[in-house]
Amino acid sequence: MNYSKVNNIVGWICFLIATITYVLTLEPSASFWDCGEFIASAFRMQVVHQPGAPLFLMIQRFFSIFAFGDVTKIAYWMNVGSAVSSGATILFLFWTITALAKKTLVKAGEEISKSDLISIIGAGAVGALAYTFSDSFWFSAVESEVYAQSSLFTAIVFWAILKWESHADEPRADRWLLFIAYIMGLSIGIHLLNLLTIPAIAFIYYFKRTGKATTAGIFKTLAVGILILAVIQYGIIQYLVSFGAYFDLFFVNTLGLGFGTGVLFFAIIIIGLFVWGIRYSIKHQKKLLNLGLISTVLIIFGYASFSMIIIRAKADPNLNNSAPKDAFSFLSYLNREQYGDRPLGYGPNYNSERVGIKEGGKTIWRKGNDKYEKAGTKTEYEYNNNTLLPRMYSDDAPHASFYKEWMHLDDAKKPNLVDNMGFLFSYQIGYMYMRYFGWNFIGRQNDEQGQGSGYEGEWLSGIKAFDSWKIGDQSHLPPSTVDNKAYNRFFFLPLIIGLLGAIWHFQRNQKDAGVVALLFFFTGIAIVLYLNQKPLEPRERDYAYVGSFYAFAIWIGLGVIAIREWLLKKLTPTTGAVAATIIGLLVAPVIMAEQGWDDHDRSTKMVAHDIALDYLESCAPNAILFTYGDNDTYPLWYIQEVENVRPDVRIVNLSLFDTDWYINGLRQKQNESAPLPITMKPEQYVQGERDVMPFDDYKIAGSVELKNIVELLLSNDDNDKVAMQDGTKSNFLPTKNFKITIDPQQVISTGTVSAADAAKITPEMDWTFNKGYVTKGTLAMLDILAHNNWKRPIYFASTVPSEQYNGLDKYLYSEGLALRLVPFKADTASNEERAEQLNTPVLYNNVMTKFKWGNMKTATYLDPQSSDDTFIFTNIFSNLTGSLIKEGKNAEAKKVVDKYFEVMPQRFFGIRTVVVKYYIAENLYKLGETARANEILTQSGDYINKELIFLSDISQSKGALTGSQNIQTGLYYLDRMIKASRAAGQEKVSIQLEKIFASLEAKFSGYYGQQGPAQ
Repeated sequence: MNYSKVNNIVGWICFLIATITYVLTLEPSASFWDCGEFIASAFRMQVVHQPGAPLFLMIQRFFSIFAFGDVTKIAYWMNVGSAVSSGATILFLFWTITALAKKTLVKAGEEISKSDLISIIGAGAVGALAYTFSDSFWFSAVESEVYAQSSLFTAIVFWAILKWESHADEPRADRWLLFIAYIMGLSIGIHLLNLLTIPAIAFIYYFKRTGKATTAGIFKTLAVGILILAVIQYGIIQYLVSFGAYFDLFFVNTLGLGFGTGVLFFAIIIIGLFVWGIRYSIKHQKKLLNLGLISTVLIIFGYASFSMIIIRAKADPNLNNSAPKDAFSFLSYLNREQYGDRPLGYGPNYNSERVGIKEGGKTIWRKGNDKYEKAGTKTEYEYNNNTLLPRMYSDDAPHASFYKEWMHLDDAKKPNLVDNMGFLFSYQIGYMYMRYFGWNFIGRQNDEQGQGSGYEGEWLSGIKAFDSWKIGDQSHLPPSTVDNKAYNRFFFLPLIIGLLGAIWHFQRNQKDAGVVALLFFFTGIAIVLYLNQKPLEPRERDYAYVGSFYAFAIWIGLGVIAIREWLLKKLTPTTGAVAATIIGLLVAPVIMAEQGWDDHDRSTKMVAHDIALDYLESCAPNAILFTYGDNDTYPLWYIQEVENVRPDVRIVNLSLFDTDWYINGLRQKQNESAPLPITMKPEQYVQGERDVMPFDDYKIAGSVELKNIVELLLSNDDNDKVAMQDGTKSNFLPTKNFKITIDPQQVISTGTVSAADAAKITPEMDWTFNKGYVTKGTLAMLDILAHNNWKRPIYFASTVPSEQYNGLDKYLYSEGLALRLVPFKADTASNEERAEQLNTPVLYNNVMTKFKWGNMKTATYLDPQSSDDTFIFTNIFSNLTGSLIKEGKNAEAKKVVDKYFEVMPQRFFGIRTVVVKYYIAENLYKLGETARANEILTQSGDYINKELIFLSDISQSKGALTGSQNIQTGLYYLDRMIKASRAAGQEKVSIQLEKIFASLEAKFSGYYGQQGPAQ
């Protein structure tokens, strides 16, 4: 058969298998994290968070066309865009593997034998399909995120360099190199991961162009590859824009010309230099110079997709992150200055002390009315106890505690280079990379967030003897593992075949194997070194390393040939090739697909979509809703911007509130939401003005009216300011005791409080501010509170950290997934009870008639974020039921309970589920629903027992208590369940639970001592 035809046909078959797999398992709407923002921004061509992904947005906008105007299908079709991109990645991976295999097996000019043909195609199919069903790649393939398209561009450029290599001796072969340059330029508009292929590409070029590789040549090639990477990363992506910005600064501030003239002049100079350089290279036959210059031009052409960011930013769309409208704001946007810096080569440890501020920091420029203005200087602190390669650098208290616990350091220890290298290899590489590698090619314990506990979120093979050695005793695996759909056991098989392929490759073709190894390193370990990751990440970060898993999948494919040549050499070549292919398929893609399908099938899950709807439906008309994190903001942006749900609600993200560009957006009309009542003028909150204002206690008696506080903080009178250490003066906060005088008729007329509740209205809403400083974002919130006059309802999302309430806790009442600010007389109850204050009638109506539940009850799979939301919803059901019972509304309470059982899954998602289920059971006893309550407590007791027995086994095998928080929580609520069941007269249940408690108490008595359940 014709090799080329077979290679193309089987490659496209692999594409179809992958694409169909991803389409069948993709999420039907927006998913959590960045996807909601990306979908909303792609649909309306808006500006996403730094450093942007303009080409990704334009491609996704194309896929949205297939929704044919049905806004509820926009997200689905954008997810299909990721699925198709991922399927195309598999196509190019197949062709890459077959090219490498053919190059190694078949000499130039030889005819391919049937056995070699089968082996080559089999290798391509096994490697490509193994990557198809790999955990991390599959996850990104079914949602609208940049990583699917980024992987595609990586696959294209690596395939293209192999195409160049095979045609390098032909005329015009270098067009493949120009193609690679353009694709790389385009890829910048998606994600920078593609650039990490450059060192590997440099070696393929070197090996092809040199007759005999030398040690010196190899080191030079590595240096050149890294240099090219640095030139693109810094020279083109950053400094090209930086030079343009400073040209503009000179033309505007010195020459008095208009904004943009300097950028235009700089562009003309750059274009002129490239034209002259290319003409010179042609005239003098400088082929390498010509290739370099044209490649650079093509990279810049591709990079020009970022013009979309500036164009759309100037249009002031609703989502306009950083508002990069001018040269300096665009430069800040590209440099990700919003996210701060991290030390890489040299810097402080977590317990290094600040000893000063570096003088002469970089000037920060902002656009003024007619020239650029100084917004301050970039502060760089100086520290003592600096070290090389600082890996333990974050001084956040939780991070510092983690460093000390992980590395067994005492408080007096100042980590040195050895300690930092220990953390690099044990945590950043050993835990945060090798754990992910194990998920993909060895197996996975569960999908619990791994925080270094040693008993959850680990890789796990399924071979109990080995897993017991690694994690701990596996004889009593708990429900959090065996009932978790991410309990994937590959028994090391994909890893083994990949290692066989790598060994075979190095033996047969050391150069190509070295190139694949370099790709593996730069898209894996090099990223670990560059990111310098802090511990306790809010989500798993395996998606960043899929390039290295791609490289390993190449070796999985080549493992088929190793099996044929080493293990099946007694068979005929053709039979051996067929058998090796079948074995390869079974031990890699088949087992990976069988084990991984159920925890990647998101086709029935609508949690992110519906919880976004529920957040908005928790709000009264024209509300202001304060949110804080990604998952209580991005899905809301999606459902509002794309599906036009509750366009009257103004979403205010408190994480962005400290920036001038975000406050500017809030002062504009968006959708059907009027501008917010912010009285601050732009010059009062521009970058560099009122960034942070200190608290200086003036011992003022009583509480001060909030309007007066805001007026003082906005004052430009030097008498209203305090002197700072650097000689400047700053506005300040003289007291933390605030109040708002309430006009009862006003709050009733605006619908904030019903007339029936008039007696509950407080004459003065007083509270104590809970921070030692005021940022401009906090000032903006105080401005809104002071001047809103109750015209617009104000809410905080239930997931906002309590410190962001700014002391208003006692006036916040839950109406679902949002807490409404209501001027009721403060409850004198404990803080714990205050946090659960409910506006019961509104909450009841929302739960029973408005809320949707994301198919939680019937979804094939709920990812960890979705399962966390079952906790939130169960807590709402529990609180509402308890409140109705207190009010004597048992009939309504029973309806709420019935709704809970109708829409919520009854399985356990970790020990936290036990907590909320206990309160459901407690309410069920009060309602006379004894059978249901008994069932919940019995199931909870059984769950606690199995989970804690597992932790006991691990603790014994490790010689130290493991999972103490889960143990304490489990025992505490087991004790409460015993009391509750006994109080309800359910002796059989209480006796059963007591036996469990006594057994567990005996297991942990060595750690906690004998305690026993209270009688």
